[in-house]
Amino acid sequence: MAYRPTTVDTVPDLGTLTLGVEEEFLLLDPDSGRNLPVADQVLAALRGPARDQSRQEFRHSMVEMVTPVCADLTELRTHLVALRRSAVEAAAAAGARLVAVGATPVAEPHRTVPDRPRYHAMSRRYGPVAHDPAVCGCHVHVGLPDRELAVQVCNHLRVWLPVVQAITTNSPLHDGQDTGHASWRSMQLERWPSIGPTPYFDSVADYDRTVDELIAAGIMLDAAMVYWYARPSSAYPTVEVRVGDVCPTVDDAVLVAALVRSLVATLADDVRAGVPASPVRDCLVAAAHWRAAHDGLDGELIDLRAGGTRPAWDLVDDLMAAIAPALLRHGDLGYVLAQLARLRRDGTGATRQRRVLEHTGDLRAVIDDLAVQTAAG
Repeated sequence: MAYRPTTVDTVPDLGTLTLGVEEEFLLLDPDSGRNLPVADQVLAALRGPARDQSRQEFRHSMVEMVTPVCADLTELRTHLVALRRSAVEAAAAAGARLVAVGATPVAEPHRTVPDRPRYHAMSRRYGPVAHDPAVCGCHVHVGLPDRELAVQVCNHLRVWLPVVQAITTNSPLHDGQDTGHASWRSMQLERWPSIGPTPYFDSVADYDRTVDELIAAGIMLDAAMVYWYARPSSAYPTVEVRVGDVCPTVDDAVLVAALVRSLVATLADDVRAGVPASPVRDCLVAAAHWRAAHDGLDGELIDLRAGGTRPAWDLVDDLMAAIAPALLRHGDLGYVLAQLARLRRDGTGATRQRRVLEHTGDLRAVIDDLAVQTAAG
């Protein structure tokens, strides 16, 4: 559907876009690798800024750490390192290991939700789905000054987010086995009715009306349960991209944040220039995300712009060609090129996990390696 001029056309030049990152982590038993329900102890042990930048999550075996609003990648990286270090120390004090992994690798015996009215309401509404083993994501916020612009950018993001998802894949293991998927987290989350590819919306009014209808139909409790892969944030003046697994290392997370920021900046320029979003059918977008979750960067992805499948790294190269001017404008091009070269050499988090498992035959060695990557930086 062609873009129609709106109030977006009056938005001034965006300049450098701010960004922030939310990271979810598992708390694992150092011996068995099982999830440990010690989040309350970990959160209580955090000190200083880390305590203010932490959040209770939907599982007793999870914690979330949230950066402040950042202007550049150096600032973002500094905050991510400090938050991870604080959380690692607090987890150790509670007898657990902090691990950046997208899905529960061994088991989660304790699956009750924290004692909060909202979580109990979600448990009643969604039943066993709300008690699946814990999964952890990385959410990137990019500042935009106008919700209309944010909705239009989300329309344009639809063809690119499977590539971002493939880059972040970091959950091949579940119940002690390789699932055959690079992101089992993505597969598990499909059981929720409000998670998945972002629908196309004509306008912010169309977006708000649709959300209201879904709430009235009982699909969501409220607007905060819009868990689409990209959305105008319900809490901040940002576009929030929430398609990715939590990244194993700080540099993986900063790379994803840099790519998302320049992608949002590029697409915002397209919206302002009147470039229409690609009219891709929802079923093809869903198929592209399934393929990204299955193959990661080790196979092929669906090219939603041209059709058909292509080697995953070819689509990464296309993404880079599209956003290179924005990366250069933000001062991020050199860093991103270096990190993509590392990723091409070492593989995604999923690839690295499988390599350790193949070499050792020991799931505990995989978890040990993930814990080291989580704390490094």
